[in-house]
Amino acid sequence: MKRRTYSRNDSEDLNVFPAFTDLMTNAFMILSLFLLMALLQAQYLNRKLQAAAPIIIDEQSGNFKFKSGSAELNLDLKNYIFQDIIPSIQRITQSHDIEFIQVIGHTDGQEIGSVGNLDKMLEKVANREASVTQLKAGSNADLGLMRALAVIQEIQKVEELKNIEFRAYSAAQLYLPSGELASFDRENNEDRRRIEIRFIPPGKQQKY
Repeated sequence: MKRRTYSRNDSEDLNVFPAFTDLMTNAFMILSLFLLMALLQAQYLNRKLQAAAPIIIDEQSGNFKFKSGSAELNLDLKNYIFQDIIPSIQRITQSHDIEFIQVIGHTDGQEIGSVGNLDKMLEKVANREASVTQLKAGSNADLGLMRALAVIQEIQKVEELKNIEFRAYSAAQLYLPSGELASFDRENNEDRRRIEIRFIPPGKQQKY
């Protein structure tokens, strides 16, 4: 009798399969949870690193025009920047990882026909030691850069955006709104005059 009892107890002690199954099930559930968390984190980071759509300030509406050959911002354009552009930039910088923001000035193909002073004044203006209005364009490349710089300095009047890095660029008359290279065209064309604001995520390289 005692021998049979011991045999039964030994058999029960050696039957670890249910416990092993429970352990593996729990381990699988924990691993699945970690994988799900990693997937969600990767998706979140991917959204943060995706480039946001650029913001375009154009002249088609007729309200945001620069004076011919000038980078001075009129009142309508200043109001548009504060009421629409700055809130959009704030939303995008909060929802995306941004390394810096490009502001690109595009012009039409009209010839400037004057002597510029950017070689003498540009650094002073960029460091706010002189006003953008003191710059004189000698080319459309000058003019596009002046206007981009003027927009950046207007945006940076908002305290919350002063720590964001902005970079001013000029595309002159080189690109159409479609992104295609422009053909030779020296006509007054407001469709081509625009400011493009691009949000550059870490590690990304953008054209011009």
